[in-house]
Amino acid sequence: MAKDAVGEIMITQAQIDERARELGAQISQDYAGEELVMVCILKGAVLWMGDIMKHVELDTVIDFMTASSYGAARESSGVVTIKKDLDCDIKGKPVLLVEDIVDSGITLNYLKHNLQQRGAKSVRICTLLDKPAGRKADIRADYVGFEVDDKFIVGYGLDFNQKYRNLPYISFLKD
Repeated sequence: MAKDAVGEIMITQAQIDERARELGAQISQDYAGEELVMVCILKGAVLWMGDIMKHVELDTVIDFMTASSYGAARESSGVVTIKKDLDCDIKGKPVLLVEDIVDSGITLNYLKHNLQQRGAKSVRICTLLDKPAGRKADIRADYVGFEVDDKFIVGYGLDFNQKYRNLPYISFLKD
């Protein structure tokens, strides 16, 4: 892993922890009295999901999906593939998709509609990062950790070609 390819720290671990507490409290309030299904979009969102769920004070079921429109590229191909599907039944249940970054929005738009078609009571999105400049699909997250500039973001679960996920902060790849 070439750390000289990574820019300065944009968002620290402490900032992420604080935002996870705030959003966990909001999610707990918004879904009060319900059993929430939290769906982590692998692999990038695994750290964020762990942080968020520690602060959600509800009966919660967790599940995982792997879907992508990127592969090993820096830009979305526009074609979404589901590589790992849900294990649990979401029919009639509120679903919270937990994502690392909303960039093009293509993958999340596809997944949201897919889960709605499966009969989810509702489908909302909680993302660590929102990059509005990269948007190609008409979708917005309901819970946003941080908004970031139009750079290729890495760290804290986000990767480039499976590298940099283990950085304990958010940064970007230098050009």
